Amino acid sequence: MASIKPLSDRVVVKPEPAEEQTASGLYIPDTAKEKPQRGKVVSVGPGRVENGTKIDMTVKEGDTVLYGKYSGTEITLSDEDYLIMRESDILGVLAG
Repeated sequence: MASIKPLSDRVVVKPEPAEEQTASGLYIPDTAKEKPQRGKVVSVGPGRVENGTKIDMTVKEGDTVLYGKYSGTEITLSDEDYLIMRESDILGVLAG
């Protein structure tokens, strides 16, 4: 991956690939695939400053996160797709 360091409270996320099959084994065509809503955090900004106080980030590199369907800005680096979003767009961190 080309190196990118997000600013402020932004996070770079690599979306997980969309499901190829249903639970019953049917293949899903490209036109019907849902946009992924989970991914792995690749890079994290330093945090934000609010009223003169620095607020650290709660997510870290390597976390698997859930985010809203239309969250973030899509970018392509070295033929790989990524999302840049604010930490507040992340709905939760998956345990495990």
